[in-house]
Amino acid sequence: MKRYCEPFIYQDLTKKMVFLGGPRQVGKTTLSKALCQQQFSHCTYFNWDNDEDRRALLQKQWSTESSLVIFDELHKYPRWKRWIKGVYDTKPLHQQYLVTGSARLDIYRHGSDSLMGRYHYWRLHPLTIDELPPDISVSDGYQRLLKFGGFPEPFLSADERETRRWRRERFDRILKEDIRDLESIRNIQLLSLFVDALRQRVGGMITIANLATDLQIASKTAKNWLSLIEKMYIAFPIYPLTTHVPRAIQKPPKVYFYDNGDVIEKDGVRLENLVATTLLKRLHFIEDYHGYRCSLHYIRDKDGREVDFVTQIDGKIIDLIEVKSADTSISTSLKYYSRKLNPQRSVQIVGQLQRPFHQDHILVTNPSEFFKNPPWEF
Repeated sequence: MKRYCEPFIYQDLTKKMVFLGGPRQVGKTTLSKALCQQQFSHCTYFNWDNDEDRRALLQKQWSTESSLVIFDELHKYPRWKRWIKGVYDTKPLHQQYLVTGSARLDIYRHGSDSLMGRYHYWRLHPLTIDELPPDISVSDGYQRLLKFGGFPEPFLSADERETRRWRRERFDRILKEDIRDLESIRNIQLLSLFVDALRQRVGGMITIANLATDLQIASKTAKNWLSLIEKMYIAFPIYPLTTHVPRAIQKPPKVYFYDNGDVIEKDGVRLENLVATTLLKRLHFIEDYHGYRCSLHYIRDKDGREVDFVTQIDGKIIDLIEVKSADTSISTSLKYYSRKLNPQRSVQIVGQLQRPFHQDHILVTNPSEFFKNPPWEF
């Protein structure tokens, strides 16, 4: 299937290099090869993990007739930024480059950047309810996302046993290969327990000191590990909105997982995680394509009022969103902050709702209806 950002990446490739980042096994290589086959007359593909490809790549052995050259996992080469800069600055005018990699591309993107002005950066996300294969219905897709998550292989197989094997193998490779390459972690098993502890706390406020005490590690270590799993696209934190919110709490993040299947289901938390990942995917698209600054937050004040999600674009509040499994009575906190903050939309998403309705200027709807018009369809 054609991925949501594929045509936009093709547009960018006609102007600059494209760096494509995202979680391991989200489909970056598949998308790259699809572009190669469908959009370019002559392509060359290199995978850094292949010994023959690696030797040829370092010796720059590809045809000048290639209109697209793909460098998969190039970030594993320690001097890859300097190398690709030299290649790009001396390339034939008709030749374009696509560089793919895991979270490390994202890390280097935020560091000192000698490649400034030479590339566009895209983040590829798992499948969501607004991006489904054409042969899978919305209702079936929604149930698969809740049960198997949105990574293509388990989503398409819809097999519980195979999904368990895939998830274990993927996580082991992230811990034993990706993280060891990135950071000096003395106790990988303890880091695994840290991730498991976060799975138990999805949707709740994470107090780093308490989590550190539970695992008998330093608070600084826990904070660094939270940053690390964000960099590796395992999970992502969202922080409380503090502007425009009197008596707002200031620090505790909430954490959500890119793989919805990683979440331990209880009281509808997988639905909340699914909404979080879908919102983040849309905001990242708006950033990567339109260039706006976007952010995802939640609201919690010292009087106990809480709203699950707030989306911001260029500092303006766009959505206030509360998520419920079945409760259609509108949250009093959502009503309060809807009046106070005057967002473009106030929405309560109810997982089991059949018929959407408006009440008190708030839309009560289900996930399928709310996410039916993605920003990449225009």
